[in-house]
Amino acid sequence: MSVLKTSLRNFLAHKGRMALSAVAVLLSVAFVSGTLVFTDTMNTTFDKLFATTASDVTVSPEGASDDETPQTGRPETLPAALLDKVAKAEGARNVQGAVASLSVTVVDAKNKNVGPTGGAPTIAVNWSPNELRSVEIASGHEPRGPTDVVVDAATAEKHGLKLGDALRTISVTGDFTAKISGIAEFKVTNPGATLVYFETATAQRELLGKEGLFTQITADAAPGVSDDALKAGIAAAVGGGYKLQTAAEAADAGREELAGFLDVMKYAMLGFAGIAFLVGIFLIVNTFSMLVAQRTREIGLMRAIGSSRRQVNRSVLIEALLLGLVGSAAGVAAGVGLAVGLMKLMSAVGMELSTGDLTVKWTTPVVGVVLGVVVTVLAAYVPARRAGKISPMAALRDAGTPADGRAGRVRGGIGLALTAAGAAALVAAARAEEAAPGSAWLGLGVVLSLLGFVVVGPLLAGVVVRALGVVVLRVFGPVGRMAERNALRNPRRTGATGAALMIGLALVACLSVVGSSMVASATEELDRSVGADFIVQSGTGQPIVPQAQAALEKAPGIDHVTEYKWLDVTVTDPRGKKAEQGLAAADPTYAQDLRRETTAGRLADAYGPDALSVGSDYATAHGVKVGDVLTVAFKGGKPAKLKVAAITSDQANVDKGAMYTDVTTVARYLPADRVPHSLLLLASAKDGQETQAYQALKDALAPYPQYKVSNQADYKEQLQDQVGQLLNIVYGLLALAIVVAVLGVVNTLALSVVERTREIGLMRAIGLSRRQLRRMIRLESVVIALFGALLGLGLGMGWGTAAQKLLALEGLGTLDIPWPTILTVFVASAFVGLFAALVPAFRAGRMNVLNAIASE
Repeated sequence: MSVLKTSLRNFLAHKGRMALSAVAVLLSVAFVSGTLVFTDTMNTTFDKLFATTASDVTVSPEGASDDETPQTGRPETLPAALLDKVAKAEGARNVQGAVASLSVTVVDAKNKNVGPTGGAPTIAVNWSPNELRSVEIASGHEPRGPTDVVVDAATAEKHGLKLGDALRTISVTGDFTAKISGIAEFKVTNPGATLVYFETATAQRELLGKEGLFTQITADAAPGVSDDALKAGIAAAVGGGYKLQTAAEAADAGREELAGFLDVMKYAMLGFAGIAFLVGIFLIVNTFSMLVAQRTREIGLMRAIGSSRRQVNRSVLIEALLLGLVGSAAGVAAGVGLAVGLMKLMSAVGMELSTGDLTVKWTTPVVGVVLGVVVTVLAAYVPARRAGKISPMAALRDAGTPADGRAGRVRGGIGLALTAAGAAALVAAARAEEAAPGSAWLGLGVVLSLLGFVVVGPLLAGVVVRALGVVVLRVFGPVGRMAERNALRNPRRTGATGAALMIGLALVACLSVVGSSMVASATEELDRSVGADFIVQSGTGQPIVPQAQAALEKAPGIDHVTEYKWLDVTVTDPRGKKAEQGLAAADPTYAQDLRRETTAGRLADAYGPDALSVGSDYATAHGVKVGDVLTVAFKGGKPAKLKVAAITSDQANVDKGAMYTDVTTVARYLPADRVPHSLLLLASAKDGQETQAYQALKDALAPYPQYKVSNQADYKEQLQDQVGQLLNIVYGLLALAIVVAVLGVVNTLALSVVERTREIGLMRAIGLSRRQLRRMIRLESVVIALFGALLGLGLGMGWGTAAQKLLALEGLGTLDIPWPTILTVFVASAFVGLFAALVPAFRAGRMNVLNAIASE
């Protein structure tokens, strides 16, 4: 009990010094808890949606998938005659036919796309009694004829739509206009999709091409009939060739489709939380190391009056336990707030999540508290052991005398060995000839080099801080030299403080190098490979509707327009081995629009009758050569015997691994309604008319806002923007680790000021002004921050260079070091140091000189 009382007394006595460590624990636990609450809430939202909208049994075309945009622009369908068969099935009631299509764009009277911009789909469906399960008409009435459309309330509010407004719906069957007859309010949370409802006959005609077709048939079970029994009854009534799902199976399928997206988000965010925890470990280690050093005399007295090493050790660990409990409990609460903030952020970008669905499972606070406490106690273990080794004779020495002024030789040897091993692994990754083993070497190199830099940090601190002192501090005269000596006074502490900042900046530098190299490589590949002047495509992967393509082909100043279609096919090689492959069907002009090198044959010959090209990787794996005949099975069509006319090199990045054939060849083996629409179009201008053709294409596509015309400069800018947006998200997530590192600098300085209270008082007594004192502390903070930045940026560039060499195996062969970004981060680190020193410097300047001299 005396150990517990001592621990509580020390914890409360130093609560101010513990505060920043507690904040680091709080932030890290909040990130973990917030991630878990956010993803659990998303699961709850979609579970409610699935449960509300699913009928007891759903009949769909075999092979249909709700989450994919069909290559033909038309969903798979069922004949209306099947409705009667399902209705006659034993145990079936309330049988309804459904029409739904995701391959639509809806625009308002100003030709503005009213669909979501955050990735959710625009869904056009027929109005049936089933819709009343999830929505209700808030104003107006349901669609009653071909000129009526109902829109969901969230879309109406966002785009200022009201009853009577006209909406134009664009699909592969043509454009049609209807006026808003009603606005539907969701009974459950709509995660962000735009929904428009039409009368059934209109939906069939305009979305599917003709009446008498459905995309699904739904049925509810009669009282006393289970879903499984109803499914069996319907299967007996309709026979084979259809996909039947109970409500539970449909919900499970929906969750499975959603799980991939949620898992990527969840584990990515937890990974960044783990980085923040790693950085927080350095803060906690430094905090307890300095507290132990400052209490040397106190601990020595405790040992002198009978306290054992185990009791002293336990006392420090109990303080760490209390710190972990306080920080973790606050972090769990903050995590719920963070989850609500993430939900608001997602709503702002188009994914609506209601706080009414906020889900906090019992496991979330348990995970948060356990994780926070375990990490804190483990971080405090080494300082606790050091405290236990303090002898009773330490009571006779001055308090706060550092016992670890120099890093031990063993520590230095281990650090250098780890760093050398890490460097060797990174070199092995850079020289790897295959991606899989190269990635393993890269991961090993990152871990070993990071550990090596952390362990060898105290040795590096002496060298790097002196070098920085010459460049940065000496211009400030005696104050700068004192700041340098303060930073060098305890190399282990300086190394640990700098290492916390090093981790975050190393990842920033690595990702900057990788991102910049990706953009440079893609830009170089575009310059080398793409011969077309313009590229037309949808940002959401929708096919080009025929009416938009026809408008483009009529644009003045255009030399040619090349169709590019994509098909998933099954290819059987001459040895009988089958493989799922992607087949690009294009016009012969594609050979000049995209310059692909061949290892055998001529690419132009692949666009001849019943011919194709294959990639070099496929040719090597399957022993295929020019002149061989491959059997290509088209989904919904006849099998084709196609002759290999060329083998393209897979050293390129654009269309890597693609097989090419002519669009007329595909048309011979597929029914007209099964031929995919163009995924993109390539166009070239007549000589000297590039500017006029560019504007003409834009004018032709003005009625179709879902498509974008890009010249090569636009396309490069889009690539840069996409990579930049991704990096900005990553940098935002890494900001948590950098914030924790800044807290570490603040805490180190604050505790260092307390440790040097008497020294500061003496310096003030012999003439050091408050301004000079504050400047000295700020300069010390700046040099520690720059030390961490140098290590981090250097390490990160090494990681990034090795990663780029691996990417070169995938065609991204240009290494580009973003020096402006690297230099900006380095300079920003100095300002981080200045910011971190504000409060400690202010408090040091306010010390009473006499009280400071009298302190022990």
